[in-house]
Amino acid sequence: MAKAENGRVIDTEFPIEDKFEHLPAPTKKVTISRGLTSFLTVQEGCDKFCSFCVVPYTRGNEVSRPLSRIVEEAKNLADAGVREITLLGQNVNAYHGQGAEGTDKGLGALLFELAKIDGLDRLRYTTSHPNDMDDELIAAHRDLDQLMPYLHLPVQSGSDRILKAMNRKHTAKSYFQVIEKIRTARPDIALSGDFIVGFPGETDADFADTMTLVKEIGYASAYSFKYSARPGTPGALMDDQVERQVADERLQALQSLIKQGQSAFNQACAGQKMDVLIEKRDA
Repeated sequence: MAKAENGRVIDTEFPIEDKFEHLPAPTKKVTISRGLTSFLTVQEGCDKFCSFCVVPYTRGNEVSRPLSRIVEEAKNLADAGVREITLLGQNVNAYHGQGAEGTDKGLGALLFELAKIDGLDRLRYTTSHPNDMDDELIAAHRDLDQLMPYLHLPVQSGSDRILKAMNRKHTAKSYFQVIEKIRTARPDIALSGDFIVGFPGETDADFADTMTLVKEIGYASAYSFKYSARPGTPGALMDDQVERQVADERLQALQSLIKQGQSAFNQACAGQKMDVLIEKRDA
């Protein structure tokens, strides 16, 4: 509030927008039948402002739902027969929902609460940022049987120079350190990632750094793309745009290496016994 010269009070504050008001309010009565799996939105928006991404401009800042509301909705899903929930957010591991004490709780705390729900056998979450993989979340991977041994953790490039141009705010070394912590906590975890080739200014040496990172991490799967300029993002205004043919060749080489890693991971799983969730029977 601000006071004008004539003594009148002027409201200068912006109204708080509830990004989740479109979601149905949790209800204790289960009125519909569901499948065995479901998605549950816990967070929206992103504060990272990567130079190739439009999400902060289209989705706004990071906003999280209160922990109690998520838990209540998850209980209702479990009562309806859901056995696996995937938590969703543009930057889901930046979750900071209000807890019962009025303090913010992270994604790790939320997962520990959801793991207490009877009948909820499996938990997943996507998509994450390396800088938001805190110790509590890594402990959840270690301690919770319900949390599936899978993590999608985009890195985008193995070159520190390109990561800086992307405004990723992490380095290849810090990414390796996070992966090491996760694998120490959960040795059998399957890792997935995202990669962008042909980002403005990317040289052969930068691309070689990405290939080295992929070899050393050993992904179970990964998504890879050629850089595509998004209007309104800093990346679209950068000089040294990479020629399409060069980007095509790099993408093909990267995808070939990713497939090799995927095959190696699958071969390493041969002979193991694993629990599976059968969603339906064929007719």
